[in-house]
Amino acid sequence: MSRKKSGGEEMRTDGWLATFADTMTLLLTFFVLLYSFSTVDAAKFKQIASSLQSVLTGQTGKSVLDLNVKSGEVPLVGEPVPTTTASNNTEDIYKKVESFIKDKKLQATIVIKSDSRGVIIQLRENIIFESGKSEIKNISKPVLNSISKLIATFPNDIVIEGHTDNVPISNYLYKNNWQLSSARSLTVLEYFVSSTGQTHLERFKSVAYGQYQPIAPNNNEVNRALNRRVNILIVANGKEAITK
Repeated sequence: MSRKKSGGEEMRTDGWLATFADTMTLLLTFFVLLYSFSTVDAAKFKQIASSLQSVLTGQTGKSVLDLNVKSGEVPLVGEPVPTTTASNNTEDIYKKVESFIKDKKLQATIVIKSDSRGVIIQLRENIIFESGKSEIKNISKPVLNSISKLIATFPNDIVIEGHTDNVPISNYLYKNNWQLSSARSLTVLEYFVSSTGQTHLERFKSVAYGQYQPIAPNNNEVNRALNRRVNILIVANGKEAITK
């Protein structure tokens, strides 16, 4: 609407409409931007809309910053969305490994243990290697394939440990038990990462203990056979271990 001032000069009285239209456009853009950033929780949206309406109309009430918008299930814009990862608790890892071994009927082949570091999948030497050698037997590869599928479900570090008995070894391949245990642990590690399609290879390492961490006295053949083993350790990231 316009009217003429005295002297014939025309004066406009509707200039405020442009400012109002710009304000509404900016508010609409703001809400569209918020919607594009996050899934909208209906209850939160109503609270925020009501608060904005109160502010714009001059009414008293809770401001946007006062609202308890963290009570809903939908995360606020900019907050990290929680992710699900495998438990680092030793007991939880042990139960998962134990259940897997039972489902695959591998109890006669695999021994499960735990210590302060995590959960250990123990394989006897004669299951995967010939005496004094580090080449994996073809008959043992299905077992290793099953174990590889299991450890792929954990984000934890994996340590392959080689152990021997105390009987000295010296052949054209290995000068001592250190070298034999190292070759065996590395062979198993390489099988996991190259033949079974493991990912996140930075998790894997191999360790050689030779004859120096026996689990039985090396005083007879039965005990020495127990000491000749490969352990696959699922590291529990410092969590307290259980005793099994």
